[in-house]
Amino acid sequence: MIETFQRPLPNGITLSCRAAGAPGRPLMVFLHGFPEAAFIWDELLTFFADPAHGGYRCVAPNLRGFERSSAPTEVAAYKAQRMVQDIQQLVATESEDGTLAALVAHDWGGAFAWGYANAFPAQIGKLVIINSPHPGTLSRELRDNPTQQAASDYMNFLARPDAEALLAANDFQRLWPFFTHMKAGPDGFGWLTEALKEQYREVWRAGLTGACNLYRVTPMKPPLPGQGIEGIPVLPRERLTVDVPTLVFWALDDTALLPGLLDGLEDYVPRMEVIKVPGATHWIVHEQPQWIAREIDGFLRRPASAA
Repeated sequence: MIETFQRPLPNGITLSCRAAGAPGRPLMVFLHGFPEAAFIWDELLTFFADPAHGGYRCVAPNLRGFERSSAPTEVAAYKAQRMVQDIQQLVATESEDGTLAALVAHDWGGAFAWGYANAFPAQIGKLVIINSPHPGTLSRELRDNPTQQAASDYMNFLARPDAEALLAANDFQRLWPFFTHMKAGPDGFGWLTEALKEQYREVWRAGLTGACNLYRVTPMKPPLPGQGIEGIPVLPRERLTVDVPTLVFWALDDTALLPGLLDGLEDYVPRMEVIKVPGATHWIVHEQPQWIAREIDGFLRRPASAA
């Protein structure tokens, strides 16, 4: 059974959360991306709360700016370090010793999971990343690879001052193609049912400004016409390394995040496994949730030295 609750944090942010499993059990935290919300993890929350699959305490917060979580209007409130702080403070409220058995993340959630694992490696048992680029390889590809620059150009649209108004117009007409355009046919893989659309509508009706602020605040987006790459940061190596056993899923039909983002990833994440998934798109959590769950289960059961 999925429970929902509001979790106030010491920094003044409140996160709306979904959870399964008994408090006090080893903790798994699941982080969603754009334009999603915590409900995308429901099947995985139920799976990993089951004693047959570890009996974890599973918590999926809605990131600040999403669903019923706090949604500051100022762009600076969405800087990565503030998002990471939310996660750390949430973990402190859910874990007796402030540690995680596993952190699982997709898309923007992965951006903050990479940062969390870099800053607090001793607090994470294992890390699972699903189609979310590492900042080191993303910076390189956005600076040097015109194909990835073109694939990421949607980020500049989402950073426009009027983006949320444009996205909300005509029953969110501009948002549905984010899901469906990665697979031929009007309904993509067929997972985007009317019931699921209504779940998304409920989230989006709560507001899109916070979500768009993620794109406004980040310098990690392709240059606008007439601009150079100087604004795309090259971070120091000490802010990029992740010394945590890590499993990376990469759906190869993701048209926004191309497989070149995996090149050289092992230089930053030496204790890593990569599973490349042909025939799957950026929305693989919707497309193959039970398969994803089983692969993560196997990863969590392997000794850390084997990861």
